[in-house]
Amino acid sequence: MTDYGNFPGSRPRRLRTTPVMRRMVAETRLDPANLILPAFVREGIDAPVAISAMPGVQQHTLDTLRKAAVDAVAAGVSGIMLFGVPLDEKKDARGTAGTDPEGILQVGLRAVREEVGDDLVIMSDLCLDEYTDHGHCGVLTEDGRVDNDATLERYAEMAQVQADAGAHVVGPSGMMDGQVGVIRDALDQTGHEDVSILAYTAKYSSAFYGPFREAVGSSLQGDRKTYQQDPANIRESLRELALDLEEGADMVMVKPAGPYLDILAKVADAVDVPVAAYQISGEYAMIEAAAEKGWIDRDAAILESLTGIRRAGARMILTYWATEVAQKLGR
Repeated sequence: MTDYGNFPGSRPRRLRTTPVMRRMVAETRLDPANLILPAFVREGIDAPVAISAMPGVQQHTLDTLRKAAVDAVAAGVSGIMLFGVPLDEKKDARGTAGTDPEGILQVGLRAVREEVGDDLVIMSDLCLDEYTDHGHCGVLTEDGRVDNDATLERYAEMAQVQADAGAHVVGPSGMMDGQVGVIRDALDQTGHEDVSILAYTAKYSSAFYGPFREAVGSSLQGDRKTYQQDPANIRESLRELALDLEEGADMVMVKPAGPYLDILAKVADAVDVPVAAYQISGEYAMIEAAAEKGWIDRDAAILESLTGIRRAGARMILTYWATEVAQKLGR
């Protein structure tokens, strides 16, 4: 046997010898409190509707939405982000169902707030895309462009009705210039100073949104490249970040999560506010599809993907696995 003396002098493998050792020295911990559950509530259904591209995810009735919220609380999940799916006939060019106090999202917010109170941070998607007949996140001009400033007026109205309905947090996701400042003013002027803003600060124009469009019954015509960010850009995100913070964002988000971990890390390093990341529908669908084929270990892949997002700097992670993962972590 070759005598190597004391070589190697450093043996990092000593800290990997047992599961308990690895757990003890782990640098990143995933906890149920880090997780937020996105959920869809659909108008006009009396039973939940499965989303074919997102196995295990469904469009909720009000009753099943209430149960999902209760289950999330029991598992230790911190928040729920609600998306409304209105009847097709209620969609119009200005997305008026999004500002109707009796619109499906507002009804869903009230139902969840009545069910769980302050035991869950109730968040609302603040965007027009679910409610417009053209599927864009704002009001269109006569030549079909998204009118930034006209859209801001609609966002101010949405913020007020969502806060009135019980949202603790509003999440403006339309990527309109100035949206955080306008929403902050609207909330403050209507007595909602305590409602927080989770800014979708770096929201990229991504190919991974496909399954989500089924989930919300999107009517999108064209694409959103004129307002969502170019995947090629980094500095643009930091500029958006500075603007959102200046306008009063309480928390900031990177979306999607997995393909943009570099952006997430830069944002997390640059700020002293909580940072969120959204593990979106396409990220979910890829793991579920590969696992269904038997190509990967589903549970291990889910935990690895979420740990990577957490390691990159996300304090909160929006994931469709939130309740399932929280239940497993709590065991």
